[in-house]
Amino acid sequence: MSETRLSGVPVSPGRASGPVVAVAEPAAAPASGPAPSDPQAEAARIAPAAQAVAARLEALAGQATGDAATILLTTAAMAGDPALVSEAERLVVAEGKPAARAVYEAANGFAKALAAAGGYMAERVRDVEDIRDRVIAELQGVAPPGVPDLAGPSVLVARDLAPADTAGLDPARVLALVTEEGGPTSHTAILARSLGIPAVVAVRGVLGLRAEALLVDGDTGVVEVVAADAPVVAAVREGAAEWNGVGATADDHRVKVLGNVGSPADATAAAEAGAEGVGLFRTEFCYLDAPAEPSVDEQRAAYAAVLAPFAGKPVVVRTLDAGADKPLAFLSPEAEPNPALGVRGVRVAFDRPDVLDRQLEAIAGAAADSGAEVSVMAPMVATAAEAAWFAERVRAAGITRAGVMIEVPAAALAAEEILAAVDFVSVGTNDLAQYTFAADRQLGAVAGLNDPWQPALLRLIALVGKAARASGKPAGVCGEAAADPLLARVLTGLGMTSLSMNASAIRTVGASLAQVGLADCQRAAEAALAAPTPAEARTAARG
Repeated sequence: MSETRLSGVPVSPGRASGPVVAVAEPAAAPASGPAPSDPQAEAARIAPAAQAVAARLEALAGQATGDAATILLTTAAMAGDPALVSEAERLVVAEGKPAARAVYEAANGFAKALAAAGGYMAERVRDVEDIRDRVIAELQGVAPPGVPDLAGPSVLVARDLAPADTAGLDPARVLALVTEEGGPTSHTAILARSLGIPAVVAVRGVLGLRAEALLVDGDTGVVEVVAADAPVVAAVREGAAEWNGVGATADDHRVKVLGNVGSPADATAAAEAGAEGVGLFRTEFCYLDAPAEPSVDEQRAAYAAVLAPFAGKPVVVRTLDAGADKPLAFLSPEAEPNPALGVRGVRVAFDRPDVLDRQLEAIAGAAADSGAEVSVMAPMVATAAEAAWFAERVRAAGITRAGVMIEVPAAALAAEEILAAVDFVSVGTNDLAQYTFAADRQLGAVAGLNDPWQPALLRLIALVGKAARASGKPAGVCGEAAADPLLARVLTGLGMTSLSMNASAIRTVGASLAQVGLADCQRAAEAALAAPTPAEARTAARG
């Protein structure tokens, strides 16, 4: 491919072109010396700086809605995390670090642990780095890093974008986003879709182009240099039909369109977007900031607040997805050389079934309190025996429907046996791609392997769909793949009976399914399965 035409992973549809504005790189790491003359006074500067950053992010969240508001509030909470502040203060007092350097090292330690944990937690690394840079800027009295003021409609090019930066973008000014790093499950991808901004991530070499203007195709992933005086083209995308709120194809084949949630704010946004229920309720929010395991009553109240908007509707709750390097001290994790392949997800429950049993008791109570139709599923299940073990404990807790995540290739290959032990399965395409291709979801250099259009990934999902049809039991998708309106049709053709996604994609996916019949979806699936590359799979399905 020529140096004026590059490819990446398309994450938000549409085509646009215009002048380039590059986002500045973060400042260099703060100096590690000299040691402060008054360590106590120097350490005392950190908490106010972190609180100031948190307050600004909360103010931005107050001006935002949906996914943007949720992500900004989550980032603000991270800025005020007492564990981060106390570790930075310790580095000042115990090791004589200047405050800015102490924040830098403390945040990097947290980011390293999250990256090693893998999965959803690893996706928060960029958030921690953003908080780090903002608090350091506050301590140094300089402007925080971020997107520069735009004189006119522009294509933004960056190494990566922080969630707070992306959430604050004005779609009237930002024609498209292009990043050299990042992946299809990053906050940049989620927010770009929410804002309707075409975006391509993991475009290796784009920072070296030094182009004055770019054409960005968020459907194919192509980024092309165009003449500096070429006309500016605002986002052009296929129009979506109106959606009546019922997930179904044009010939009334039922496919539930559900939300992915991890907090009360997420649940409210999903309900307002028209979600028919919840396909993935992440329960980690209840544990991450807790110094000890939350009590059953505390968990019950927290879960009920998320379930409340979905009274009388189906909600699938995922049990704790923790791992050895996640900050859950009460689990007493042992150090592991590769936590992404270690004791995480349901494997934690094998060692600590009491933790699982207390969580199931809380979930059952919250279901009764809220009136939601609750099912429970386990993460990181690899075998039918693990699935059966989990299902037995779920039913013993008084919850009638038990399922599991299909996140590792072994589970997809054993889908028939697993479905014999449980009531449903849900494909987590983010982790299934990571483990199928041995490609870290957070590493831009291998982001193309995590493209949900990879034919090998689709073939594994096809095995799950075939097993689900044979068993007469439901199989859904709750990874970011479900948020792609074209891929949603392919997944339907592969036999998926529900699709679960972030709030911003719900109406678009519902409308996309309503425009085609089941036979169209099946033909698109067959074409994508036969393609040799992700790009050709997209093209074949679109045809």
